Amino acid sequence: MNARLILADGTHYEGLSFGKEGTAVGEVVFHTAMCGYQEILTDPSYHFQLVTMTYPQIGNYGVNPKDFESRRIYAAGFIIREVSPIVSHWQANRSLDEYLKFHGVVGIHDIDTRALTRHLRDHGAQMGMITTANEPLPDLLETLRRGEKLVGRDIVREVSTEASYVWPLGEAPVPAATKKYRVAVYDYGVKFSILRSLYKSGCELEVFPAKTRPEKVLAWNPDGIFLSNGPGDPEPVDYAVSAVKSLLGKKPIFGICLGHQILGLALGGRTTKLKFGHHGANHPVKYLPTGAIEITSQNHGFIVDID
Repeated sequence: MNARLILADGTHYEGLSFGKEGTAVGEVVFHTAMCGYQEILTDPSYHFQLVTMTYPQIGNYGVNPKDFESRRIYAAGFIIREVSPIVSHWQANRSLDEYLKFHGVVGIHDIDTRALTRHLRDHGAQMGMITTANEPLPDLLETLRRGEKLVGRDIVREVSTEASYVWPLGEAPVPAATKKYRVAVYDYGVKFSILRSLYKSGCELEVFPAKTRPEKVLAWNPDGIFLSNGPGDPEPVDYAVSAVKSLLGKKPIFGICLGHQILGLALGGRTTKLKFGHHGANHPVKYLPTGAIEITSQNHGFIVDID
């Protein structure tokens, strides 16, 4: 079936549908990793985003029962150049197409992802729509432009846990070392690999909903507080900023991704949106004390303003 990708600036691409037929709306971003699509799709940080993979062929190793970052797909849609015609991996239990269908996620392939990536690089990430509908382009474009936007909207509440829980939930196969610290995790969209890493380092973990009052977190008597990754604009998540302000100076606090931005706001800083964000597993970063270059994995569309 034919499908279209429509950007808010009027640019559109013709392609073929895979996954669920229908319409998906979100911010269109590009990801420069060559693999890891299963982890990307299930990372809550990609909630309300249409993810473009810059690597040309995706899906050749299928989907397996282990490499998830959450219990479902959070990406709003998936954009690739070519769906692999074969699936070859000893752990695979379904194809990428089957996986998207199972979770009701719309995808488009057979489009020029190089051209799309250049367009996003030059003009910035923007709202977009993947659709199999036969409606006229002007009507679809009007619907897109009148729809919800990413900036100024709190989408953390859509991904955070509803109730606190103790990790692990069975997803961490490596036994924890002798427990050294109790760490309270604020869940703004936390992914499993972060919890696994903390657990393997000997941390006893309790994960709290994003709206948990600081008094409840402190009542658990943690040694430290971890502010997780998550999707979207940090400024509308004012309840999280307020909670972190109340916790400053009481316990060591470590923030990553959205959690880092919320910590920055709580300390009096401000955040700004990047033109097209950093999404990939191959971003070079210079470690200033030694001059060494490290290759990092990044996924964020906002930053704490250095000024």
